[in-house]
Amino acid sequence: MTHFRTLEWTGSALRLLDQRRLPTETVYLDLGDAPEVAEAIRTMVVRGAPAIGAAAAYGLALAAQRAPAERLLDALEEAAEVLRRSRPTAVNLFWAIQRVMDKVHANHALDADALRALVLSEAHAIAEEDVAVNKRIAQHGQSLVPDGATIIHHCNTGSLATVDYGTALGVIRYAHEIGKRIHVYLDETRPRLQGAKLSAWELNQLGVPHTVIVDGASGFVMRRHKVDLCIVGADRIAANGDTANKIGTYNLALVARAHGVPFYVAAPTSTIDLSIRSGDEIPIEERGADEVACVGATRVVPEGSPVLNYAFDVTPAHLITAIITEAGVVYPPYEEGLARAVRSRSEAR
Repeated sequence: MTHFRTLEWTGSALRLLDQRRLPTETVYLDLGDAPEVAEAIRTMVVRGAPAIGAAAAYGLALAAQRAPAERLLDALEEAAEVLRRSRPTAVNLFWAIQRVMDKVHANHALDADALRALVLSEAHAIAEEDVAVNKRIAQHGQSLVPDGATIIHHCNTGSLATVDYGTALGVIRYAHEIGKRIHVYLDETRPRLQGAKLSAWELNQLGVPHTVIVDGASGFVMRRHKVDLCIVGADRIAANGDTANKIGTYNLALVARAHGVPFYVAAPTSTIDLSIRSGDEIPIEERGADEVACVGATRVVPEGSPVLNYAFDVTPAHLITAIITEAGVVYPPYEEGLARAVRSRSEAR
């Protein structure tokens, strides 16, 4: 296990590592109700699709704890709606909420204390499964990472983006742990700098050799250095393999294709949304202008200049070499393989 915890249940609160304060400060926040959890998701105290899903499940557990018995079901429905509105793109958020609420609806006749215990137990199960799933992703990914590999990674997909271990950074971490001599170039990931602030912080903790580069440098790095692969995470994967991820991922995939570098996505099957036929149907979050217009407290965009701040983009499936899941590595054409991977998750439960 990683020595820090992205999220943790204390018995009466959800404790979150405030990722806005990294890398200079390590601050934990204790949240006491579902609206506080929703706000933490919206403001990116916690981020990363798997971590958001687990946090939302614990938000429902908090709602159950605080609701009087006669309003328990209504309070859970209300909390679920508040949590759903926190961020639109990461499907794990909706998947985790739906999983908990399906359990609630199937057991609505239980008394209040039993139903509260059931909601908390399901939240714990989602969190525990995430760690196991990430380790299986990491193991499956090793067939794609040669010894001595040079890798480019975008955004943050490690323990900070999950309950523990990580998805794409989990593949990198495992390669390092089993003795592969790897080096990782980390895109800084504008505008919130998750690569420079968070991924670099994690790899420092783990002792993984790495170098931070600006987002626009990836093509020149591929041309000047021998890059063996790019690996990124995902916030939602459509049935055809189109993948929504942090803004800048699409650009990296195009550059990788131009240089003949394999481009891999690592994600749990809970990130696959078979109800979405293609990336054109994925809702893309737009965030406030200040994230782009300001660097810290300093404004760098002139007053009066409009800002378009997409938080995510969609990488078309034809640019993705393979998708690494806990069920194995899925290759194109993706429709059948992704559906099979999702079925394997359902059968395992």
